[in-house]
Amino acid sequence: MTKYKEYFKRMVESNRPLFDSFRDLHARYGLEEESLQEEFNREGEKVLEVVREWENKLCSHSEKSGYGSYTTSLAEKFQGEVKKMFPLIDRVGLITKRFSIKKIRLN
Repeated sequence: MTKYKEYFKRMVESNRPLFDSFRDLHARYGLEEESLQEEFNREGEKVLEVVREWENKLCSHSEKSGYGSYTTSLAEKFQGEVKKMFPLIDRVGLITKRFSIKKIRLN
């Protein structure tokens, strides 16, 4: 198993409750984006913190072993695994405002 997949697997296993609850929210968010955006942002931020932490562990381990030039592609592959699990993860932090137009009355 490649190193980034191993780190991804370890990340998911060590944070199972967080990822399971976000997986349920992620599925509901796909159906009801507007009503769940705030909750998705709140919970998604927790998930992103864990992802960043594990990505930093993976990349720093590679940099220490002399493979610093490969860390960019390694991070992209790791993020690719995250996006396979949560395709809408890029929408965390999205700010939506409802658009409304005032009615004009002609009398």
